[in-house]
Amino acid sequence: MREDRSILNKLDWSVILIYLALILIGWLSIYSTNFDPESGKSIFDLSINSGKQFLRILSCIIIIAVIITIDFRIFESLAYTFYGVVLALLIFVLIFGDEVAGSKSWFELGFFRLQPSEFAKFTTALAIARFMAVPNFKLDNSKNLIRVGLFIVVPMALIILQGDTGTALVFVAFVVPLYREGLNPVFIIIGISMAVIFILTLFVSKLYLGIAIVSIVLLIIFFNKKTWRKIALTVASGALVFSVIFAVDYVIDNVLKPHQQNRIKALINPESDPRGYGYNVINSKTAIGSGGLTGKGYLQGYYTQFDFVPEQTTDFIFCTVGEEMGWIGSLVLLTLFVLLMIRLVNLAERQKSRFSRIYGYSVVGIFFFHFAVNIGMTIGYFPVIGIPLPFISYGGSSLWAFTILLFIFLKLDAHRMQIFIR
Repeated sequence: MREDRSILNKLDWSVILIYLALILIGWLSIYSTNFDPESGKSIFDLSINSGKQFLRILSCIIIIAVIITIDFRIFESLAYTFYGVVLALLIFVLIFGDEVAGSKSWFELGFFRLQPSEFAKFTTALAIARFMAVPNFKLDNSKNLIRVGLFIVVPMALIILQGDTGTALVFVAFVVPLYREGLNPVFIIIGISMAVIFILTLFVSKLYLGIAIVSIVLLIIFFNKKTWRKIALTVASGALVFSVIFAVDYVIDNVLKPHQQNRIKALINPESDPRGYGYNVINSKTAIGSGGLTGKGYLQGYYTQFDFVPEQTTDFIFCTVGEEMGWIGSLVLLTLFVLLMIRLVNLAERQKSRFSRIYGYSVVGIFFFHFAVNIGMTIGYFPVIGIPLPFISYGGSSLWAFTILLFIFLKLDAHRMQIFIR
């Protein structure tokens, strides 16, 4: 009993309070999207989404209790085991899984469905933390970098095979812990540059963009008074960028599936097809904007009540917050997420073990990616890729996975003064 009380005292309650606040906001928002004053159904009614989500929230209490009571060393010692089990599930779901919304990524288990890809995030975080926590590990070693990359790429590839590109993209978030542990910034700069150029190519003429890049390369060469090797690298980089520009059309026409092409079109100009691929984004932005400063009031959202935005309980749950709680309510939600991530960074930095620090930064990266991309796609600044808003969106697998992801780190933080013994 004393040990249980001790661990409760060591847990970071500021993070837990934010977690509870987000869970509450999500639960209330889910009820609002299904609210029907004529039905008389309460928020606890198990026949509607809010009632089902309430059961999942209660199950999270059991999950949290298990995490905080078991030996914290298990998460490092069994990291590879957890990772292997989820990889097996990712393979099995390709064979035996059910297809939902074009993705074969679900197991139908009687009264609920399970999505293994959601759990792959925290198991991958544990695996790379275990691998990188060995003494004298350096990311400037090419072999180490390749091996870490494989830990990330393998589940990512399996999830892409399931047809769930959105969830697969979340694994890009692992660049955060890699950068913290010494990844050369050049890799990040190149990756961001390629992404920016790809997006710019969608909006700007390829000819003008190509001329601009060639001009920049020529200027760098002109002012570069150092070695020819660096000049050659500059030319090679310019050629690579130029190749990306002219590869965009091929990727869009031959690599992306029709629904993915529509998501790109919706990002560029949703108004060109307001009843087709632009429908979600247009109505999402309209719903959020209609909330004004203070919102229309809880359970009073016009777009929320009449299902103008598809997938409003999951991918577009932020629309409900924006319409009913307005700018102020949206600001409160955004502030909670920002405070959560700032606090998690502080916790990660105070860890005594490298394993805990790497895992902590993985948590930060995953939450930030979900938060930034989900909000961005609802307001038209990012393609609609179908990922949930942590603790807010409806769904059991995502809620359980995010809860496990967070509370494993809180458990590790509570034992940060103890020495890991393998």
